[in-house]
Amino acid sequence: MAVTTFFSLCLLIITAALQVAGQTTPVAEAPAPAADDCNGIFLQYVFTSGSKIKPTLKARQPYKFQSILSITNNGLDELKLWRVFVGFQHDEILVSASNAVLDDGESFPALVGNGTVFAGFPAADLKTAIETAGDTTQTTAQIKIVGTQFGVGSPNVPMPSNISLENDGFICPKPSMQGKSVMQVCCIKDEKFKTNLTLGEKFSPRQDGDLTIMYDILRTYDSNYWAQVTIANHNPLGRLDNWKLSWDWMKDEFIWEMKGAYPSVVDTSECVFGPQAKFYQNLDFSTGLNCQRRPTLIDLPLEKTNDTKLGMIPFCCRNGTILPPAMDPSKSVSAFQMNVFKMPPDLNRSSFTPPQNWKIEGRLNPDYKCGPPVRVSPTQVPDPSGLLPATSVFASWQVVCNITQPKGASPRCCVSFSAFYNESIIPCPTCACGCPSNTGRTCSTKAPALLLPSQALLVPFDNRTKMSLAWADINHLPVSNPLPCGDNCGVSINWHLFTDYRGGWSARITIFNWEDAAFADWFTAVELDKAAAGFDAVYSFNGTMLDGVNNTIFMQGLPGLNYIVAEADGANPEKDPRVPGKQQSVISFTKKNIPNINIAAGDGFPTKLYFNGEECSLPKVLPTSSSSRISSFTVTTSILAAVVVFMLVRQ
Repeated sequence: MAVTTFFSLCLLIITAALQVAGQTTPVAEAPAPAADDCNGIFLQYVFTSGSKIKPTLKARQPYKFQSILSITNNGLDELKLWRVFVGFQHDEILVSASNAVLDDGESFPALVGNGTVFAGFPAADLKTAIETAGDTTQTTAQIKIVGTQFGVGSPNVPMPSNISLENDGFICPKPSMQGKSVMQVCCIKDEKFKTNLTLGEKFSPRQDGDLTIMYDILRTYDSNYWAQVTIANHNPLGRLDNWKLSWDWMKDEFIWEMKGAYPSVVDTSECVFGPQAKFYQNLDFSTGLNCQRRPTLIDLPLEKTNDTKLGMIPFCCRNGTILPPAMDPSKSVSAFQMNVFKMPPDLNRSSFTPPQNWKIEGRLNPDYKCGPPVRVSPTQVPDPSGLLPATSVFASWQVVCNITQPKGASPRCCVSFSAFYNESIIPCPTCACGCPSNTGRTCSTKAPALLLPSQALLVPFDNRTKMSLAWADINHLPVSNPLPCGDNCGVSINWHLFTDYRGGWSARITIFNWEDAAFADWFTAVELDKAAAGFDAVYSFNGTMLDGVNNTIFMQGLPGLNYIVAEADGANPEKDPRVPGKQQSVISFTKKNIPNINIAAGDGFPTKLYFNGEECSLPKVLPTSSSSRISSFTVTTSILAAVVVFMLVRQ
C-alpha cells in the first residue's frame, strides 16, 4: 500500500512538471547587463586585482592595484575626444594606463589622489554601433590601469568615489555599484545643451584658451617629417619668460635637427643603445640632437634670429619671452621648426603621431595646465611674398593650455602695504613664496612678519633683523621667538597710499627685483575693486585700464625704462648689503562719481596684484590709523627711530 502511494505521488509530480514545461508562458530570465539598458555612453570601472607591496608599514601601507575602465558608445552620435573622470581617493599613483593619457598633461607615474581625467589615445573618438555594424573595437575603449594605492587592503576594495563623462552636453547620474568591485553609470545627452559642432565634420573645431600651441606638419617623407610648433598667448595677463616646453614621444621618435629653438640637453645616446640605432644603421647619430622620450626645448637668444642655420623662422629667437597681446602682438607668439624621425610601423608619408603630455613653464610666470593635442583643420600658411594664396600644411593638432593654480603651490612674488598715516610697513607675509624645508637658522613659519621701517624695504631679508628688532623695540611691538621666516620671494612690490584728499587720492608703487637676473619688458597689473574707476594717470610708467579684465590697471615701463636690473652688490660689498633692482611710479586717482569710497579703510589697496602674469601674495591686514593726520610728536618719534635704526645697522 505504501509503495503504491509513493509511485502515485511520483507520477503526480512528473505530470505536473510536464504540464509546466508545455506551457507557453516565458520563464523569467536573469537581468540584462547594465550596458544593454544604456542608450548613451556607458562607463564601467572594474577593480581586477590588488596585492601588498614593500615596504611593510603600520600606517599608509602601499598596495598595487589593477583595474579596467571601459567607455562604450551606445548612442546615436559619434563621441568626439572622449574624456572620463575617475574619482580616485586613496592617494593613488598611476604607473601606466593603456589606450589613454592624462588630460592635464602629466606623465606617468602621476599623483592622482584627488581624481583625474583620462583622454583617449591613440583613438580619441568612439564611433556608433550603427555606423560600424556593432564593431566593439570602434565603439568601445578599454583602459587597463596599473598603480599604487595606500591603506586599503583585502578584503576591502579601493574603488573610486565617482566616474563620469567630462564631455560637454552629457548628464551623468550617480554611479551604481555591482558588488564590491564594479562601478557603472550611463551618461545621456543633455537635450538643452547647444553645441557648435557639426555632425560629420572631419576635424574638431579650434578652441580658445589662455595659451594655444599648434603642431603643424610642414614637410613629410617616408621616415621623417618637419613640424612647426607655434605658441600663442591670448591672456591679457599671461606671459612666459625663458619658456621651457616638454612633451612625451609615444612611438620612439627622435629629434634630428631644429631651427628657432634647441633642446636643453643635446644627447643621442638613448638612440645609440635603443631600437633607433638598430633600424637606422647607416645614420650618424653624433650629428643628431635629442633622443630623450621626454625632451625639454628652449628658445634661442635674440642674436640667433638671422642665423641661417639655427634661425630665420618668423617669431623665433626671443630668449623665451612671450608677452601679452596688449603689450606687443608681434611678441605674443613664439615658433620653431624641427625634423622628427619616425620608427616602424609608421614609415609612410601620411602617418603622424603628435607627442603627448605637453607642459610649458617660465621663470616667474603663471602655471599652465595643457590638454592633449586635438586634430584640427590644417593650418593655412600665408605666402611670404603676399602674391600667391595661402597653402595648407599636411596636418595640424592644437594643444590648449590654461592658467591654473596647482594645489599647494606658492606664489613667486609678494606685496607689502604702507600708508602716509602709519610709519610701519606691513611686509610680505611669512613664507609668502614658500619656506625651505631645511633652514640654516631656526625661524617660525607661522609667526606673522615683523613690521618694518620704510628704509628696510631696500635691504635683503637676511640683513633686516637688527632693523626690525629695533623698530619693534621703539614702537613696543610684539616679537615672536623664534623670529618669523622670510618671504623667500624673488620679486616684492610695495604699495604705498601716498595721499588722500576730498577730490582724489594717489598711491606709489615700487617694484624690487631680488633675483640674479634682470627683467626685460616687465609689466604689473593692479586690481582695485572699487577705486579703479577713478584711475587718472601713471607718471613714470605706461598705464591703462585693461580691456576685458574688471577693475584692473595695466602698467609697463616707458620706452628705455622697461628693464628692472638684477640684485647687485652694495657700494662696499664687505660692509653694505646687496641692493635690489628697482622701478617706481606714482599713480593718481579721482573720487568723482564713486560714492562712499573709503581709501584708508581698504578701497585704496589692491585686491589682486600681478607681476609678469604671476599673482602675488598680499598681506592679510592693512595699515591702521587713529586719524588721517600725523602729529608733530609722531614725526619727531619717527625721526628719532630712524636715527637709532641707522646707528644699530652701522654697528
